[in-house]
Order: sequence, then C-alpha cells, then structure tokens
Amino acid sequence: MKPTWTVIGIMMLALVATGCSTMRQQTAESDGREYMPPTSIYNILDSTALVYSSPAAGSAISDHPLRWVGFILHPIGHAFDYGINRPMYTLGGTSPYLHGYTAEDSMLDAQRQ
Repeated sequence: MKPTWTVIGIMMLALVATGCSTMRQQTAESDGREYMPPTSIYNILDSTALVYSSPAAGSAISDHPLRWVGFILHPIGHAFDYGINRPMYTLGGTSPYLHGYTAEDSMLDAQRQ
C-alpha cells in the first residue's frame, strides 16, 4: 500500500511542477493581436479605487449617526492613550524582563507620534 501512495505522490508532484511551465512567453505581438489599453486606470484589486470615484463617497458628513459618536469618542481615545497606554509602555520599558516588554513593544512605542 505504501509504494502505491509514493507513486501517486510522485505523479502529483510532477503534475504540479510541470503543469504551468512553458518555454515561450505569450505576448500580444506573438499572437498577432493589437495592444488594447485597459478601459479604466484603476486596478480591479485596488479596494480604494471605487471609493474615490463613487458618488456615495461624496455624500454629506452627517450621513451616518455613528460618525458623530466617533467624533465624540476620538478625544476620549487620545486621553486614554496619553494618560494610560503610554505611561504603561514607559513603565514596561524600565524593567523589560519583569513586565514582558519585548523588542516589538519597543519598536511600536518608538513609532508613535
């Protein structure tokens, strides 16, 4: 039974390794076709492409009620960051072994503005 699985594994590996290989690069000139530029300057994989061209993105600021909650909580978040979070990083940096302060923590703390 084991030799059968070994042969099947070797055949699958050979199929995967050679399935997409070719010696000739396919281009528009080699196919005899004319180059057609893309219809849009945006990449379809770019998630922000439609945001800047969408009419809904240009809507008023007051379009969603939770946006006002974000405006109100933003200063509270900054106060939490400066009042609690940053002093905790400073305390952790004084004795890294005791507090579990790692090199990644140091790097993140140094990148803060």
